[in-house]
Amino acid sequence: MNNDLSVIILTFNEELHISRCIESLKEITKNIYIIDSYSTDKTVEIAKNLNVTVYQNKWPGNHAAQFQWALDNCNIETEWVMKMDADEYVTNELKNEIKTYMHSVPSDISGIYIKRRVFFMGKWIKHGGYYPTWLLRIWRYSDGHMEQRWMDEHIKLSKGNVIHFNHDIVDDNLNNLTWWTEKHNNYATREAIDTLNAIYKFSESDGIEPKLLGTQEQRKRYLKLKYHKLPIFIRPFLYFIYRYIIKLGFIDGKKGLIWHLLQGFWYRLLVDCKIYDIKRRAKKLDAETLKLIIKKDYGVDWKND
Repeated sequence: MNNDLSVIILTFNEELHISRCIESLKEITKNIYIIDSYSTDKTVEIAKNLNVTVYQNKWPGNHAAQFQWALDNCNIETEWVMKMDADEYVTNELKNEIKTYMHSVPSDISGIYIKRRVFFMGKWIKHGGYYPTWLLRIWRYSDGHMEQRWMDEHIKLSKGNVIHFNHDIVDDNLNNLTWWTEKHNNYATREAIDTLNAIYKFSESDGIEPKLLGTQEQRKRYLKLKYHKLPIFIRPFLYFIYRYIIKLGFIDGKKGLIWHLLQGFWYRLLVDCKIYDIKRRAKKLDAETLKLIIKKDYGVDWKND
């Protein structure tokens, strides 16, 4: 067990997953922190019965703000921090890798990338550009903070180099498809707001620098900026063709078709529709007018810089 590692997990109504997540972590650390947004199911009860530390904090509107609250308020005393989602778990191979190598990471290393496997309807989505997805999930507590975005937030390191571990975390959500579509409808709202912010600069960000030849997050951010410049409503079709045909998403079979169609096309089209709707309702396309519409319709109050 590595007593110099803390794990933070954000939760809201995660009774279906939280036990699996916590149990997968107990071999590598005893420092597990649940930040719960006042769940109405048995999430908190289950977590407390598993002897982990539970905090409750009102949902601030996005994952980035809630996670930064955790970093600021959990009284973390370990050198390293790990981010996990409640519907994820650590593979046995990754457990062994963490137990074997974490204590000997060189002092110039501030972050560790880990691969994520995504399961959908019980199937591992291996194609369409979805595996491997490298994520910065472990970092030195003093060297990282959460960039503040409404969607697709990442840890930003202030210094140091990074390394890559060889094994995986698994993202396997057990909820039904109705739950999935409702979640992605909410995600689409947040991504539409983030997209408009990138174009009209509602607020400044110290987030990750877009860079084609940088880390996976930097490359993804760079490509997303290029994606934003493609014609609205056309780009979801192009993105689906890229994922399903060029990146071989069709090899993932029937469940893969559903995944790539919903996540790679429907979701992207929904984001574009919400962008279009916000612009339509604003009538005047300037930052202040758009901010007022977003505040009125979605309750997002942008701070003036």
